Amino acid sequence: MQTVILPEDRLAPAIEALKAGEVVAFPTETVYGLGANAQDPQACRKIFEAKGRPVDNPLIVHVLDENQLRELVPGPLPECAKRLVHAFWPGPLTLVLEADKRVSEVVRGGLPTVAVRAPNHPVARALIDGLKAPIAAPSANRSGRPSPTRATDVLRDLQGRVPYIIDGGDSMVGLESTIVDCAVDPPVLLRPGFIGRDRLEKVLGQPVLLAGPETTHRAPGMKYRHYAPQAPVIWLNMRDDQRIGQELDHLRQEFSTLALLAPLRWQAYPAQAFRPIGQDVNTVAHGLFTGFRELDDMHPGAIVVIWPKDTAGVGLAVANRLGKAASRQVEE
Repeated sequence: MQTVILPEDRLAPAIEALKAGEVVAFPTETVYGLGANAQDPQACRKIFEAKGRPVDNPLIVHVLDENQLRELVPGPLPECAKRLVHAFWPGPLTLVLEADKRVSEVVRGGLPTVAVRAPNHPVARALIDGLKAPIAAPSANRSGRPSPTRATDVLRDLQGRVPYIIDGGDSMVGLESTIVDCAVDPPVLLRPGFIGRDRLEKVLGQPVLLAGPETTHRAPGMKYRHYAPQAPVIWLNMRDDQRIGQELDHLRQEFSTLALLAPLRWQAYPAQAFRPIGQDVNTVAHGLFTGFRELDDMHPGAIVVIWPKDTAGVGLAVANRLGKAASRQVEE
């Protein structure tokens, strides 16, 4: 299969491909998605084939608005879902709800629930509108790899596996959506994202629980290793520069070559490659996956991330992604 990159002002071929039961990679405000008609189980199976994704890992259904959401769930929306939809849609928030029987088991990953969000990106919304149906889409990467934030990332992972990639530039957020389980009470934060727990609780007026080891895997990113480059990732969850320097020296002996994703003050350290991680947590979130991919291209012995854990706001999402990508975490 030949993969064609389309500009964002030429969507007609992609819409026709979706109508014909094909998959298309497209930009969203979070990361690039690999989409198919959510009402076509056979088309959705192609998503799993292209990604090498386990079939029990559910897909997120992308809709335009609350009206399309209501077609995917039985009965009235829970109060939790109503409040979050009104506060954050369209935007980087996914809701998990009891699924209507019309929602394909392929999309649900065999679960009784469905994950739904309304994207806030003109290309994603134009595709849904053109298809006249919701689009099921996980991130547009090979399963387990860092999520793509640029069309070139998608091409590297999925060239020859998808007919079209729509180039919409760099993703604005850089991390996947926040996922909240509204099928339970109190609601549970299944995957942290750009919309932090504090903002969710303020809108809901009640606590939002954090998913634990015993939580049912009702959302993407919970059950399998994710977000990892080819080189092992070592996360130095530390603030003391002296301790960090000592740890780096030990790692150089172990791996011989290191690539650093770190604050600028570590640029002079004798590593094979260096990429600044950013000065604040929003910058870190935006550039984390891009940093993984660029440093991985240098084929280092290991990628070392220097960033102290912060669980406030989007910091919880950064810690989540680092924790899943890292083969080792070193703390003070």
